Amino acid sequence: MQKIAVAMSGGVDSSVAAALLKRAGFNVIGIHLKLWPGSFKPETMARAVAKKLDIPFYVLNFEKEFKKEVVSRFLKDFNQGLTPNPCVVCNKEIKFGLMLKKAKSLGASLIATGHYARVKKTKEGFKILKGFDKNKDQSYFLYKLNQDILKCVIFPVGQYTKEEVRALAKKFSLPSMYAPESQEACFIPKGLAIFLKKHLKPESGKMVDERGRFLGIHPGSSFYTIGQRKGIGLPAGPYFVLGKKKNTLVLTKDERKLLRKELKIKQTHWVLKPCKNVQAKIRYRSKAEKAVVSGNKVVFSKPQRAITPGQSIVYYNNSELLGGSIIC
Repeated sequence: MQKIAVAMSGGVDSSVAAALLKRAGFNVIGIHLKLWPGSFKPETMARAVAKKLDIPFYVLNFEKEFKKEVVSRFLKDFNQGLTPNPCVVCNKEIKFGLMLKKAKSLGASLIATGHYARVKKTKEGFKILKGFDKNKDQSYFLYKLNQDILKCVIFPVGQYTKEEVRALAKKFSLPSMYAPESQEACFIPKGLAIFLKKHLKPESGKMVDERGRFLGIHPGSSFYTIGQRKGIGLPAGPYFVLGKKKNTLVLTKDERKLLRKELKIKQTHWVLKPCKNVQAKIRYRSKAEKAVVSGNKVVFSKPQRAITPGQSIVYYNNSELLGGSIIC
């Protein structure tokens, strides 16, 4: 019987993933990743689910590694005026990096998570496909996974909708069947602004228009992102954040000036092989649009609103995830 380690966060998705794999005949072990201080409630729920499923349960403390690889990098990027995506880094370095190594040391040859995505084995290699639930698809966050990782990964809930997963949780009588959806990154439970104020020392700076004319003072450019309208607090608005120059915010009243067709990229990773003609998303919830990837540049067929340095641009061919880059 093949042994598989399931990353159990305490939520309904990973709980159902473990239940489905046990029903399919795998030798399932549950692994809870302790990533941030004070996260006792999710661990308690994950442990309860493991007990209900009658599977071994392990808690792996990766707080030190998570702080170094994810949180410190996240804060550094914000301090440099970028808007990073910590989940992309966490998936590569922690959930499918450190966890896979630890799972193998526990005798597991495969790992599984509750991501809404799918892995398909083909003659060319392993492909990542979107999850069936269009509103919950999480393939965007997985573009940095390589072939060595993908051959060891299963996404059991990727072929279900969220409603179907909730129904399965009730069918299996799992303690997490009513667990709420997580809205923020796991280390930002009280919101981004509160987290940044606690961990950074933002400096106030000028807000200017496109001609450099003074408009006001901001409390710290880290609290703002490209395209932002709310929270600027200037009269005679609305104003939009058009750009950042060191600690100066450049604002505009003309929202059309947020539209761009071209952007520069770095740290490109392809799941299987490089592609030129793609459908690209500049953020998780944006619509994928036709684009051409050429060297360190991406050109869209239609202008995109508020292209943001630090975010991931992710490439698709319909339902297949091709790869991604960092916007610079």
